[in-house]
Amino acid sequence: MFDIISIGDTTVDTIIVIDKASVNCDLKKSQCQLCINYADKIPISKSDLSIGGNAANIAVGCKKLGLKTALITELGSDVNGDYVKKELRKMKVNTDLTKNLKNKETRYSIVLNYRGERTILSYHAERNYTLPKIPKCKWIYFTSMSKNYEKIVPKLLNFLEKNKEIKLAFNPGSYQMKNSMTEIKKILKQTDLLFVNKQEAKKITGKDEKIKKLFPYLHKKGVKTAVITDGTKGSYSSHENEIFFTPASKEKAKAKTGAGDAYASGFLSAIVYGKSIPEAMKWGTANASGVITEFGAQKGLLSKNGIQKQIKKL
Repeated sequence: MFDIISIGDTTVDTIIVIDKASVNCDLKKSQCQLCINYADKIPISKSDLSIGGNAANIAVGCKKLGLKTALITELGSDVNGDYVKKELRKMKVNTDLTKNLKNKETRYSIVLNYRGERTILSYHAERNYTLPKIPKCKWIYFTSMSKNYEKIVPKLLNFLEKNKEIKLAFNPGSYQMKNSMTEIKKILKQTDLLFVNKQEAKKITGKDEKIKKLFPYLHKKGVKTAVITDGTKGSYSSHENEIFFTPASKEKAKAKTGAGDAYASGFLSAIVYGKSIPEAMKWGTANASGVITEFGAQKGLLSKNGIQKQIKKL
């Protein structure tokens, strides 16, 4: 039996760190803009290649914390697809449910990192999703997918209805948030654990409220436990009308790519191990603090021992 099976798109991420001292780049934080001079040569200080995507990050993060994980994802029949499988196997994530599609490309992203923040250029390869037979597991983690993912939602929900011992963790991706709120609301009815940031929580609820006031609306939609992250301000969680808060790590960020997934994998792993929600939040915060001190979504992921050491620093 698997502890966690994650479902979602997988990417190959090329991370490019733009030189902080560059006079060719600037940030306009009031307008949320990264400004680069047109037709200029932009100096970089570092580049890296890694697998990414929310589902893969969760599978790797939970595996590093000692859980048995598998990944349901669709890759292309290209060099990037081969690279993803090779890396997943190296990290001991089960790939039996991972498919390579003939004559299709693997998704990829260019991650521009400047002064600790990231801007992502993402290529969404066209998919006609199918859902394989899901083996026995404790949790399913359902996350970011592209157009046509709606086809597998009824099958997934029907599977969960027939297998009530399996719990669902849900973290909607950007395409899902922008284009399929109807499907999201269907999924929420069977969601045991929801991970969203403050902006996503507001969009799902349709309420422009403070975080603590958003939780009742999420619970009314069927969510049993909800986690709302608020960047450097910390994270909140709510279960059975009790709300918890944990401050963010004070670690200085080199890059923030994968921080949300690291938090989710830490939190979910703690829950699988029978930890309380406040302790799970500390696991999540500790794991995220490890990731932001490295470039890439997976390099800074912590082991169980690393989590305990990091918690003492929080």
